Order: sequence, then structure tokens, then C-alpha cells
Amino acid sequence: MHLRIAADAAVRGFAAFGLALAAFTAQAQPVELKLSYYVGDQHAMSQWLIRWSEALEKRSNGQIVVKRFPGAQLGTAQQHFDLARTGRADVAWFFHGGTPGRFPLTELINLPYMVGSANAGTRVLNDPELRQKYLDPEHKGVKVLVLFTHPPGQVHTVKKPIRTLADFKGQRVRFPSPPVRDFLDALGATPVGVAPTEMVEQLQKGAIDGVMIDYGGAGIAFRMGGVVKHTTELNAYVTSFGLAMNEEVWNKLGPELQKVVADATAAMLPEIGPAWDGIDAAGKKALIDGGMQVSRLAAEDDARARRLGADVAESRLAELEAKGLPARQVHRMMKSVADRRGAAN
Repeated sequence: MHLRIAADAAVRGFAAFGLALAAFTAQAQPVELKLSYYVGDQHAMSQWLIRWSEALEKRSNGQIVVKRFPGAQLGTAQQHFDLARTGRADVAWFFHGGTPGRFPLTELINLPYMVGSANAGTRVLNDPELRQKYLDPEHKGVKVLVLFTHPPGQVHTVKKPIRTLADFKGQRVRFPSPPVRDFLDALGATPVGVAPTEMVEQLQKGAIDGVMIDYGGAGIAFRMGGVVKHTTELNAYVTSFGLAMNEEVWNKLGPELQKVVADATAAMLPEIGPAWDGIDAAGKKALIDGGMQVSRLAAEDDARARRLGADVAESRLAELEAKGLPARQVHRMMKSVADRRGAAN
């Protein structure tokens, strides 16, 4: 009898040990995260993502392993938000203009003359109250890790320099987001939708006359040196982006690894804006080395462009308010954060 009880106890003990061992083994298995981004590793944001992924691995003591997929290996630039949402990628860098109108409140940062740098735009978009109340809820199906912008975009053209507002007439110019589309239309250009990875090809074919993009994007990310011959410095807008994790993947990480991701992202957040602002000079030099010449609007035309930009902003706000969205409230909050932090354009 005693032997049987002892045997039963031994069996239960071995079973408990087996369960504990299985749990330990499962916990010890590293979590592999597929990180997707649509430009090459030469870009400043790509370099940030590399450092960020290395920080995740180090902070988690190897419990997180990041496998990177640069250069749109997993899908086109326009597909990157949905790569994260559907789980085809665990984490993805995406741009809001890739799915126009899907993030109408977040896209308000793209309105003309909102902020004057990537650092400013990134600080505005990551205001805790703004994100929690209005911006994160637009990103259904993902955990937003961080939002950010590029530096002010310029107009880059192949043949015709744009030195006055009248020069915009008849120019087919690629736009990055709906607010910039509306601004180009107000300036007299013909806005054309083109994927980022197709810009150079479309310029070379003559399908478009120019593009709106920041210097770093033009000169470094998409290597337009020698293709675009003229740049007009408007400094009129920024384009917004996000880094997001699939919601189900986030939930499966558990509290400890979630904290690792959140802490690593928060620690490196201050680097994003300055890093992107920092490649403006290098991007501009690459274009100049390729034969590009710089123009700026005269004071009168610049003032008129700003008035047109204000009209575009008002029209956009009215349109969204008519749809029941709190666009004016979000716009006021963005301007307030920008003014408070000295980030207004």
C-alpha cells in the first residue's frame, strides 16, 4: 500500500516536473519577429530600424530575434500597413499616404506648413494625449509603436525649373498624401499618384515631370541624382509614417517582452527626427552632384503659396468635419503641441 502511494506520488512528481520543464522550454524559445520596410538599408530610418532591432535582442537577452526584410521584399510600399495588420510581417514601417484617406486624422500633420522638420513632426505625432485619443484608434489591427515624419518635402523636376507659381501649371507631379495632392492642385500642378519605388522609373519615362519628396528621400533612399535637374525649395509639408506590430503578435509577447519593446522604442524615439533631418544635407549634395540646380520662390509667391496652403487646410478640415470626424480638434491639438515645443512652421 505504502509502495503504491509512493509510486503514485513519484508519477505525479515526474508529471509536474515534465510540465515545468515544458513550460521552461517554451519560455526559453526565442520569439522571431519579421520586420519589413520598403527602402534599402542605406536610408537613415532603415539604419534606425537596424539599431532598434539590435536593441530589442540585447534588452530581451536573446528572447527576441528580429529578422529584417528591407527593400520591399515582403510587399510593395503601399502594402506595408496591411503586412503588419494581417501578420504577413510581424512589424512594418509604413507610410500613411500609401493608403490615402485611411488615416484622415493622422494625415492632418501632412497639411501645408504644419511643421518645419522631421524632429518637430515626430514630436507632435507622439504627444501622448493626441495618440491615445485620436491617432492610435485609427490604426486598427496593429499596435502602433511610434509615429514620425520626414523633413519638409521639396519639388524636384526633370526638365522645367519651377521658379514662380505660374511654372506649376501643366506640371505632372507625384504627391505623397491626400493633403499634398490638394496643395499641388491649388498651386496649379497636375497631381499624380505614384508608388515611392516607381518614382525614378516614371521620371525617366517622362510619365511624370516631377516629384514631391524630401531631400533625403530623393538623394539617398531613391537615388534620383542625375535624374532630377531642378529643385524648388518650398519647405511646405511633411509626410507621416508609422512603425506598427501585428496586434496578435503583440498580445502573445506577454507583459515582460512588451515592456522590452516599449522601453527600447521610447529610448530611441528622440533619435528618429534628428536622424532623418540629418540626411537632408547629404541628399541635397547627391542631387547637386548629379547636376541639380536649386530655386526658391520669391517672397510674394511664397506668401501666396502659404495662403493657398491655408485654404487647402480649411477645406480639408471642413470635409472631415462633415463626415463626423473631430478634425478641427485634432488640428488645434497638433498646432498647440507644435507651438508649445517651438516646432511650428
